[in-house]
This record gives sequence, structure tokens and C-alpha cells, in this order.
Amino acid sequence: MIDSGLMIRSVAVIGGGTAGWMTAAALAQALRHNCSITLVESDEIGTVGVGEATIPPIRTFNETLQIDEREFVRKTKGSFKLGIEFVDWGSLGNSYFHPFGPHGRAFDIVNLHHYWLRARESGETAPLDEHSMAWALAKENRFAPPMPDQRNVLSTYDYAYHFDAGLYARFLREYSEAKGVTRVEGKVASVEQDAESGFVTGVTLEDGRKVEAELFVDCSGFRGLLIEGALKAGYKDWTHWLPCDRAMAVPCKNVGPLTPYTRSTAREAGWQWRIPLQHRTGNGYVFCSHFLSEDQAAEKLLSRLDGKALADPRPLRFVTGRRKSFWEKNVIAIGLSSGFMEPLESTSIHLIQAGISKLLALFPDRTFDPLVIEEYNRIAINEYERIRDFLILHYKLTERDDSELWRYCAAMDIPDTLHTKIEHFRRYGRLVQRDADLFGAPSWLAVHIGQGNIPERTDPLADYRGIDGREWLAKLRGAMHHAALQQPTHEQFIGANCAA
Repeated sequence: MIDSGLMIRSVAVIGGGTAGWMTAAALAQALRHNCSITLVESDEIGTVGVGEATIPPIRTFNETLQIDEREFVRKTKGSFKLGIEFVDWGSLGNSYFHPFGPHGRAFDIVNLHHYWLRARESGETAPLDEHSMAWALAKENRFAPPMPDQRNVLSTYDYAYHFDAGLYARFLREYSEAKGVTRVEGKVASVEQDAESGFVTGVTLEDGRKVEAELFVDCSGFRGLLIEGALKAGYKDWTHWLPCDRAMAVPCKNVGPLTPYTRSTAREAGWQWRIPLQHRTGNGYVFCSHFLSEDQAAEKLLSRLDGKALADPRPLRFVTGRRKSFWEKNVIAIGLSSGFMEPLESTSIHLIQAGISKLLALFPDRTFDPLVIEEYNRIAINEYERIRDFLILHYKLTERDDSELWRYCAAMDIPDTLHTKIEHFRRYGRLVQRDADLFGAPSWLAVHIGQGNIPERTDPLADYRGIDGREWLAKLRGAMHHAALQQPTHEQFIGANCAA
């Protein structure tokens, strides 16, 4: 018989923002009875709030909360995202698209890209991008949700969102409070721990009020008030692989069509993001302070905006890496308190979502069994390291030697796990998956090919198939182009369905 006496009856989320309110909303939806949920935040403490671009799993998160998509996009002044355009990454003047969804549709047991590689060897010039339905739509600034009919080429892509992270937090706050979450306004002055076990028992606010709970979720951002300040979990620094340690962020006026994709442009000391929302465009320069000062980065960013800046550039400082353990005693770190990786592949909000999913899948009782904590940390560490490798791939696969940063990246040593993947693709065009990679084969394929890691040979199995894929690939390109032009523009779709 299950001992209900071991049930956790109170949870405190320390910190608001996107991480805090996503956590509170998910807990409120899951823990419907017998548990109080309190969120502590201070209006005086700003949130980072630059996680404006997402990847498709965010849709699952919202659906789990039974959030209406059109209402959500409208209230967050959002737009839709079919993937990321990468400009000047492999070499200056080169660009490619990382689509949400596969390239084409399989027509043989040998993967489609091997037939594309063979066509390329025989003189075909169509880029790999031209076989992606997501790119066929994106380059025409078109958007509509995928078709459910798997026989239709319009079923072969996925999508995510761009949105105002501050408005998303506000939206989830309303959702959470309607489900019984208690918000406490105030700054944390101290963290109380049990003298014997070291478990956190509560926090005291600056005005003397105390918030006590049995389980704590640390969403306090880079400060990590509980996980690091109180429990000293430790931190693994990855800046030798991902050397960018600063960002300048600034919104600007919308200019031109509303693009249904994020753009990442490699610059002299890092890269610049461009994220189109309904009411503005989000921009930022992620850079390495060894090669560029904050003032220089701000000046360069302002000179490269599409439209007029709507604020002064806001600096952010970070150390790329992760906590050595994400769950210590009765504290779980979610969001920036758990670690940081630059938003090159829009993973910031996803890592919040992943932390919440693991917490619900491994929800503890008051014994806080070390077996459960160990499993949570094992999965989290693996997730972070697989995403880390995917980000390093972008920096390592470069032919650029026009600045110190790119020369450093081209020459740097990389993790063995990444080296193995690069070599498998370089030699045979094979996409080796390890453990639970967040980014699947289509994502790795886009970056390998897009940044010039062209395989030395194709899959040996193709030699036995007797198939010339050129005609099929040409038909696929034609079908995708035709289907894309039948869809509404991104602005038309938003105007008809979810305009702010």
C-alpha cells in the first residue's frame, strides 16, 4: 500500500521570469490536490528575458497545459518559426537553413541525403535546403500549420514560436494563479537549512517574512541562490569549447516582411540573432570579451539593425557550462540557475521545459531517495552535454580565418563524443545518434552539409540499390515549391488567426 504520509505537501519556486512561471504552471496543472505551490519573486530584480525563440517541443508543453495556441500567440505578440537561417558560419558569403522537420521524405532504405550527394557529384547544383518543406515555406515568407495527411508534402515539417518572454511569463502567471499558485513579492535575504541534514527548510525575505516548503525549485537565474549559494553544487565551465561570454540585446522596429524563421549571422567575435515578433524585432550580439569589448559590441550591433533601435543595448554576462549536479538534497535547479548555453539553437526555454518534465517524471516523496536524485542528474547531464556538442559543431566546422575567434575555434580540441560524430559523417555521410539527442538526424545533417563537412563517400549500401535519385529529387523540389506558394504569407496567417 502506498504511504500517503510521505507525500510532499508544499513546493516553493524561488524566482519568477520564464523559468519560474513555466515551473509553477506545470506543477499547478500536475499537482491538483494536497499540495500548496508558492512562487517568490521580486519586481525589483529584472529577468534576463531574451529567450524569445523556441524549438517545436514548446508546443507539447503548451498543449499539456491545455493552452489555446491562438490566444497564446496573440497575448505574447508572437510569430511562427520554421527553423533558423545561418549566415556566414561555414565561410563568409555562405548561408544555410536548419529546418524543423526532415529534408524531403524517404523513398528508399538509404537516406535521402545520400542520393542528393550522388546527384551533386554528377553535376546537380540544387542545395540540400531546396529539399526541405520548411525552407520552401520560409524563403517565401509563408506559413500554415502542417497537414495531418502523411501523403501530403505539407506534412513534412514542424514549427515553433517566437514570442516576448516577458509577456509569456505574465501569461503563465495568470494561468498559475487561476490554478491556486500563491505569489509572494519580495527579495530573498537568507536561506535556512536543517543543521543536521543540510536540507533547505525555508527562505527569509528582506522584510522578515518566511516562506517554508518541503521541496524547493531554484529559478533564481545565474545567482543560483539555493543550488549554489546554499548547497554549493559546483559548476563545470565549458568556455574553452564555447568561448562567447557576453551578449548585447536590443529591440528594433519591424522592417520588411515578417519572416517565419530566426536568423543567426556569424560576426567577427561571435554571432548576431534576429527574432521577428509582431510588435518589434529582437536582436542581440553574442560575443567573446577576449576579442571585443562591450562598447564595441554595442556599437556594431546598433549599426547592423534592420530598423530603428527601441532601447539602449542591454549587456548580459555569462559563463557557459552547467551545475555539477542539478538536484541537491531537496532543491532542483531549473533555468539559468542550472547552467547556461548560448541561444544559438534556441535551447534556453527548452532546457527549462526539460527540467520540468524530468521533475514530474521523477517527482519525489519526502524521503528524497538518492536513487531518484541520481537518475535526474544523470539524464540532465546527458541532455546538456549532447546540446553542448551540437553547439560546438557550429563553431568547429568553419573555414573562416578572418578573425581571432574563428581561428581559435577551427583549431580547438573538441569532446570525443563530437569528434566521433564528425568523423562518421566525414567518411561515410552517416549520422550517428548517441543516447537521447535533443537534435535528431535532420538537424545534424543541416549543419554538417551547411558548413561544408561534405562526406568523402556515400553509404556503401547505395551501391547495391540501383537507384538514380535525380528525377525523384527534382519532382520533390517542384512539389514543395508549388505547395509553398499556395499557403498564406506569415503576416496573413497571423492577421487572420492571432494578431495582437
